[in-house]
Amino acid sequence: MVSRRNFLRTTAALTAAVPAASVLANAPEIKRYVELGKTGLKVSEIGFGSSSLQTAELVTHALDRGVNYFDTAESYRFGWSEEAMGKALKGQRHNIVLASKTKAQAKSNEADIMKALEGSLKRLQTDYLDIYFNHAVNRIDRMQNEAWANFTEKAITQGKIRFRGMSGHGSRLAKCLDYSIDNDLVDVILCAYNFGEDPDLIARLRNTFHFAAIQSDLPPILDKAREKNIGVIAMKTLMGARLNDMRKFETDGRTYAQAALRWVLSSPRVDAAIISMTSISNINEYISASQQADEIIGDAGLLGRYASLQSGNYCHHGCNKCEGACPQGVDIAEVLRTRMYDVDYGNKALALEDYARLGDGASACLGCDNQVCSGACPYGIPIPEFTLDAAKRLG
Repeated sequence: MVSRRNFLRTTAALTAAVPAASVLANAPEIKRYVELGKTGLKVSEIGFGSSSLQTAELVTHALDRGVNYFDTAESYRFGWSEEAMGKALKGQRHNIVLASKTKAQAKSNEADIMKALEGSLKRLQTDYLDIYFNHAVNRIDRMQNEAWANFTEKAITQGKIRFRGMSGHGSRLAKCLDYSIDNDLVDVILCAYNFGEDPDLIARLRNTFHFAAIQSDLPPILDKAREKNIGVIAMKTLMGARLNDMRKFETDGRTYAQAALRWVLSSPRVDAAIISMTSISNINEYISASQQADEIIGDAGLLGRYASLQSGNYCHHGCNKCEGACPQGVDIAEVLRTRMYDVDYGNKALALEDYARLGDGASACLGCDNQVCSGACPYGIPIPEFTLDAAKRLG
């Protein structure tokens, strides 16, 4: 657990690193705003993700650059993310679209969910949210819980939320999305989606780069969402976000992160994208991709190079082809997801929090000799090595 003293010390250090106004004056701006499905909400095509938010100044910088969609959750930084965002957005409420999330479980009741919402409203210093998501859904029974549907209807009637949604990026993402869409439980979905989920694009890239073909269940489900005019926001757009691995291949001011965002934003399956904004420099880098659809013609090399480098390291959201490969019942895909937070994103706190929710996690891997899960990943991830590493890192 991160102590509040250490959190504040880190926040102070980051705040001191914010550049002078003369530098910010030359920063890029959002150039396109899109309507979010049938909600009528008009959002910046690139939104502010705050899972690692530590300082209000980053929110202010993004706001100044034209970002008007801000996404947070009660669990981010133990609630401090909402507090920082509330402080930064004070006085701007009617100029922005604000979303937060709670993890309403299969047995949660309406009173508990309402209490969670009211806690978020207090930390965000607002009396309503534009979108409230059931957060990180990876089990259908969480969306089947009538308390969630009843709560959202009541909260909408009371003016505490305007629209309801589901967010997810786990191994059973496709099934959970499919159920929620079919049962009219969502106005907006926030889900993991990146260029690596597009079989057509990957098939073209394989002519130049060597990596396993990706068979994703997500595209047809997102197509169904579009048919119902449900708003679709993409997250995990950078396919693991190992940006430093790509810097040596980036030329002519074109970066991998921009290429990955351009692909997502040009997809007819997506309205907008959110991305974790953790520094002034990466905010500027990401925002530079706004309204650059014409630039995707030159992005194939960067996207293919990244996919080739990460094919055997990245656990694809919603794939779950490894399900049942462990005789001890280790939920391999979920274990690898939590490991990604630590190894790829550098977010140890989130990794530990989500790993703890898995119960025994990968503890069975510590004494495993047979490694029957080896070879269960169609993309070549060394499952025994990674699950053992997760058990040592996070257990």
